[in-house]
Amino acid sequence: MPPLYAMPLNDDTVSPGLLGFAVFLALVVATVILIRSMGRQMKKIQAPSEEDLKQQEWERAQAAKSAASAKKSADGA
Repeated sequence: MPPLYAMPLNDDTVSPGLLGFAVFLALVVATVILIRSMGRQMKKIQAPSEEDLKQQEWERAQAAKSAASAKKSADGA
């Protein structure tokens, strides 16, 4: 048998082997676990609805109006 370093390297003699397959499989499993975890976390997010946003905008406008009228009456007195 010739020494290993004397063997020519080509696609037939070089392959990723069992270690390459194990690393690839570990990456696939980790990706699946992370995607499932992200899905669970995304379901927990409580995004405000359009109605809530409109209500908050209206409340801010009312507060600004009352603050402006209070300042106007304080300046006028």
